[in-house]
Amino acid sequence: MTGKITALNLVQAELGEATKAYFAKCEEKLGLVPNVLLAYAFDEKKLRAFTDMYNELMLGDSGLSKLEREMIAVVVSSINHCYYCLTAHGAAVRQLSGEPALGEMMVMNFRAAELSARQRAMLEFAVKLTEEADRAALREAGFCDCDIWDIASTAAFFNMSNRVAAAVDMRPNAEYHAMAR
Repeated sequence: MTGKITALNLVQAELGEATKAYFAKCEEKLGLVPNVLLAYAFDEKKLRAFTDMYNELMLGDSGLSKLEREMIAVVVSSINHCYYCLTAHGAAVRQLSGEPALGEMMVMNFRAAELSARQRAMLEFAVKLTEEADRAALREAGFCDCDIWDIASTAAFFNMSNRVAAAVDMRPNAEYHAMAR
């Protein structure tokens, strides 16, 4: 299936050698360059920030297995009805688990899957941290595609940051309370 990667009309930037090499590595390992990377390719700095964050979250050192991280991606994406991520990360769950049915259950209803108590708790927590967004309302308010991208990216980043802060009960530095008063 070919066609547009996103609903936005963003033109791919001239990519540097490091990005071209990264895309070639994707092609070599996956047999494709994921569309999420191509979607970000309109701005190489944004692409690099995304890939750095993604690679750290999904591939970096963690107490979570790669499979568990993919399971979180699928459950959050299921709630958000994210076709792209359900497809990509559902495939990863199938591949990493060696159980095709698990990938399908995760997409449709993770609660139907045979999961450990640890995995179930992890996924129930992820469910509680997830919300939806509406691109059409932004267009109706007069935002252009680049603005929508920036709004979505900023909101997503701070949703992530806020949720991590809430999850770990992160407290602000006391000095912030006195600033700009």
